Amino acid sequence: MGIINCKNVSFSYEKSKVIDNISFEIEKSENVGIIGANGSGKTTLFKLLLGLENTTEGIIKIDNLEVKKGNLNEIRSKMGYLFQDSDNQLFMNTVEDEISFALYNYDIEENEIKNRVDYTLEKLDIKELKDRKIINLSGGEKKLVAIASIIAMKPEILLLDEPTNALDPKYRRIIIKILNDINCTKIIASHDLDMISKTCSRVIFIHKGKVIKIGNSKEVLSDEEFLRKYDL
Repeated sequence: MGIINCKNVSFSYEKSKVIDNISFEIEKSENVGIIGANGSGKTTLFKLLLGLENTTEGIIKIDNLEVKKGNLNEIRSKMGYLFQDSDNQLFMNTVEDEISFALYNYDIEENEIKNRVDYTLEKLDIKELKDRKIINLSGGEKKLVAIASIIAMKPEILLLDEPTNALDPKYRRIIIKILNDINCTKIIASHDLDMISKTCSRVIFIHKGKVIKIGNSKEVLSDEEFLRKYDL
């Protein structure tokens, strides 16, 4: 059984079905892209995986734990979630404060927090940002800090919503390298199909809340007729 299992999952919002009978399985350490046009249900699917929304039908399991109220703390301790807009994720004064904030909430020892912050800054090659104020960072720098704050928690699973959105080529290349260097299960929702092809071995294509195709990323993303049909 995979680390993530969705079986016949549906979700409705105000009687409108946003996710429609979705089933898939993701293995541990696998990198999977979630692709589809705007409004296809990608972000909603992430919310269901995190338990931020409740399924209308079906079952989701994360590392064999069903996503339901009593299991949410344990499930969320295994997962890191990168928001599409970094400004909605970052709220501390400095970069060091941002990366260490969640670690303090988990009662991790002071020395271990310092080690994790320093290690993460070095791994992402952003040591020079340590004392910078968040408000003074560029969009690309904010994205790197948001990723750093998640990696410091050592999650088993990363959910990344449009990680290269609105980034210039320099930071886009940096993000792609980081995603390929991080050793954990990664699920990446994005319109950036070139980035998906460089980071994911498999893709799940969603259209109007339904899974239309699951397959090898190179094969799916090289099918121009299929992509044009679904406005990608």
